[in-house]
Amino acid sequence: MKKFDVIVVGAGTAGCLAAKTTAEAGLNVCLVERKKQEEIGEKVCGDALGEHHLKELNLEKPQGGELEKRIEGIKIYSPNLETLFTIKSEDYVGYMLNRRLFGQWLLKKALDKGATLLDSTQCLEPVIENGFLTGVQAKNLKTGEKIKLKGKVVVDASGFLAVIRRKLPEEMGIENNIMNEDVEACYREIRQLKQERETEYCEIYLNQKVTPGGYTWIFPKSGAKVNVGLGVCMRGKFPNPKKQFYKHVLTNPLFEGSLLLNGGAWYDPTRRPLDNMVGNGVAILGDAACLVNPIHGGGIGPSMLSGYLAGKTIVEALEQGDVSQKSLWPYNRRYMEKYGTKQAGLDVFRMLLLTCKDEDLSYGMKYELLTEDDVLKAGSGEEFHLKITDAAKRVFKGLRRIGFLNKLRLTVNMMKQVKAHYRNYPEFPEGFKDWKMKTEALFKEARAKLIE
Repeated sequence: MKKFDVIVVGAGTAGCLAAKTTAEAGLNVCLVERKKQEEIGEKVCGDALGEHHLKELNLEKPQGGELEKRIEGIKIYSPNLETLFTIKSEDYVGYMLNRRLFGQWLLKKALDKGATLLDSTQCLEPVIENGFLTGVQAKNLKTGEKIKLKGKVVVDASGFLAVIRRKLPEEMGIENNIMNEDVEACYREIRQLKQERETEYCEIYLNQKVTPGGYTWIFPKSGAKVNVGLGVCMRGKFPNPKKQFYKHVLTNPLFEGSLLLNGGAWYDPTRRPLDNMVGNGVAILGDAACLVNPIHGGGIGPSMLSGYLAGKTIVEALEQGDVSQKSLWPYNRRYMEKYGTKQAGLDVFRMLLLTCKDEDLSYGMKYELLTEDDVLKAGSGEEFHLKITDAAKRVFKGLRRIGFLNKLRLTVNMMKQVKAHYRNYPEFPEGFKDWKMKTEALFKEARAKLIE
């Protein structure tokens, strides 16, 4: 049996940052990853990363081809394609990544600090003793040998599959399962176009008939390559994303004569963060903790942030010789303060978009009932106010769209309530039960008013 201070399951963006942060503090850290070492970083993904995430984590810009193209912002197209919003600010400036090279860059940072990598190793289940996680059972995929790893803290950074979180006992107080309606089923391809497009913007196309509860994206990469795909909400009888892609996206003249380089499907948890991400001897990170922006689905930045914040908290806990839920609780508070509050507010905005009719959205964008500035502020987590004039109200009534107008108002008010609630995230586990009850009541109300 191998013993470590920290066992990190998953060598993705969250796991590598957690391993780096804990290893550089002198802890004995093990990274468990089912992929081969040379494949780490390869993932079906949107490949976009905001520059501010690197700055916030004091990470220098990698110079070895990890950053393929600089992005200056996002262009959002209305369902009828008649209105275009151009969103440009510090929060939307960033890079399209070479995902494998970026993953290898993060992995090297963890290994350079002394972390041990067990690649081609599948984590099977957590080991729980006296209410604490004390390690994991794993399997060497090369030899078939089962191994037991012992650790003082186990970190679940295993992505959407959440191999540790899903097997935790209920008394840990961490959600095991996520509702389908809080998940996007995505399909994406990297394609080589016949000629390079002159653009420095990521493009998002809204259309409920093509992508119910989601959107289509075309993101530029280096040369004539593009990252193109779509996501649909797994609510009710949702359509197959790959079929939608080939029926509605690849028929665009832009892709005539294009060459498929690679493609694949994945799942994105697009909702608020887990209400609680820690238990005795365990912390949940990245996609496993639902740390994805509910509107644009970006998860690389929040995952890296969670790895750093959890790592910092684990170091402090081990210095005190206490890895109880109470000792690891500051990770919850730190994440909610940095990103979780914004994410929870955007989850309410997502509920509006889930059932928003294409006609209403096209109309609202055209007549600036929802402006570029509103979208910018909403995406950045700032308060925003709808620009609704008496004239607009009359036009709405004439077109029988007063229901949509009321939903917009409700959304703004509910976002404010949710964010105010998250700013009062409990300082200690003792206050969590009451906070969680109010959280559930707020989101139940939001769903009732905006979806059902």
